[in-house]
Parts: sequence; C-alpha cells; structure tokens
Amino acid sequence: MKTIIKPKEITRENFAIYGDLISSDSIKPIDINAGYAKRFNDLAKINTSKDKGETIISIFSALKRSFPMKIDMMEKHPLGSQAFVPMKETIFLTFVAPPGDVPEIKKIQSFIIPPKMGVNYKPGIWHFPLISTEETNFLVIDRKGSGKNLVIHKFEKEDIVLEYEK
Repeated sequence: MKTIIKPKEITRENFAIYGDLISSDSIKPIDINAGYAKRFNDLAKINTSKDKGETIISIFSALKRSFPMKIDMMEKHPLGSQAFVPMKETIFLTFVAPPGDVPEIKKIQSFIIPPKMGVNYKPGIWHFPLISTEETNFLVIDRKGSGKNLVIHKFEKEDIVLEYEK
C-alpha cells in the first residue's frame, strides 16, 4: 500500500515533539553592541554532550530535491541534537517521526520551513536527510564524538512518497 505524506506549515507548537523551530518571530530581542545589534536568545536546545560528545558547526551544501519524492529510509541520532539553518532565504522541508526502535509510518509528519527559519531535531528523532527546495548551503550544528550516533532504517516493503508543490 502506498503512503502519501503532504507537508504542512510548521509552528513551534506542532513541531515541539520533534525539536525546536529556530526563528526570531515572537521573541523579544536584547539590545547589544551599544544598540547596533539585537540578540535573540535561546532559540534551540542544543544537546550534544552525551558520552562526552562535542558540539560542532558545519556547512552542508544541499542539492535541490524533486517532488514527488520516494522516501526509502529514515535516520536518527540518539546521542545528540541536529540543527539546520539555511544560509540564505529559502524554503526547506522536514520529514520526521517520533523516537522508537523504528519509524512508525502512521506517525510520520512533514513540515514546510519558511524563509528565515531553521529547525533543531531532538536526540533520537527519526528524520529523512536534508530536503532542500533549491541548491544552497545550510549551517548545521550537531555532535562529534565516540559512540553510535547514526541509526538508519531502510523501508524495504513500504511505498512512501512525499508530495510537495511550491
């Protein structure tokens, strides 16, 4: 049986089970640098210290995805969170499922992340790798260190499709 997933608009509330919506919307900034800058504090809960992990910042150079898109696997990082922030104004998508031994197909959701926003997955959240709607770079904050921090589940018999139209 084919499962079709259509992404919905993301909000802090509907994404909270999976992690943080990284956005300055509705956040009161702090004036800094003698008033020449504003600081929007505490936008995501970065969690990378399990098993003596370190927090690192990387750049992922993403290719544009085509839709409809077959979903043949999901991954999770049980030892650390993983944040994605586009380095230019763009739309990207998430494809997520709650923690567990395997992703539960009936609980899979997809979200549209509008320009000027990012996401931070909590440790153990199932997700499909980066789904960019154009070729662009993403700032990625995640964990480096020992331990098994990548678990991949391949969908062998399931027919899962992500449908998205701009």
